[in-house]
Amino acid sequence: TSSLNDSFHDRSDLIGGDPARINMLEVARAGGSVDCKGLAFQAIESSEMYDHPEHEPDKCAMYRWEMDGISIGHMGDVGNPFTPAEYEFFRDLDVFLALAGDVPTIRLHDLKQVIDKLRPRLVIPMHFRTLRYKPRNMQWISAFLNHFDETDIDFQSDWEVSLTRADLPEPTRVLVLTHAL
Repeated sequence: TSSLNDSFHDRSDLIGGDPARINMLEVARAGGSVDCKGLAFQAIESSEMYDHPEHEPDKCAMYRWEMDGISIGHMGDVGNPFTPAEYEFFRDLDVFLALAGDVPTIRLHDLKQVIDKLRPRLVIPMHFRTLRYKPRNMQWISAFLNHFDETDIDFQSDWEVSLTRADLPEPTRVLVLTHAL
């Protein structure tokens, strides 16, 4: 899936085989849902950071899908506090793929408010500074984790995770995966 049409957000070349490609912004603009390979995806249009430090903000899409009884939400490239419609879109979410690097996406204090209001069972941070991925002004994962109690954070020494509905914690926990880049 892709939430934007640019080289940073459309990297299907990194996936082996012949992956299906979905432009979620097009889906959001065309009614908000699409089926692909047996999965139903929903998308909502959003925006990059209104005061983006490098360019005029582009439109983007946030999206969600359900797989094996687990509802998963992806923030796209949103850069602002959530609107009521965006909160409603992500209501009853199990796994939240959260933009955890601050600028140029959603500010971390706004993200924490989103997580506290949505109360997903599992938050998986993404889009943060690493030793190989170093966008200017983006924060390291520790800046995001500072918003949580240490007892609510788990680390996995792999960049992928297999979950069943029974594996999902309650209340909300953060699972930090080893980054692929």
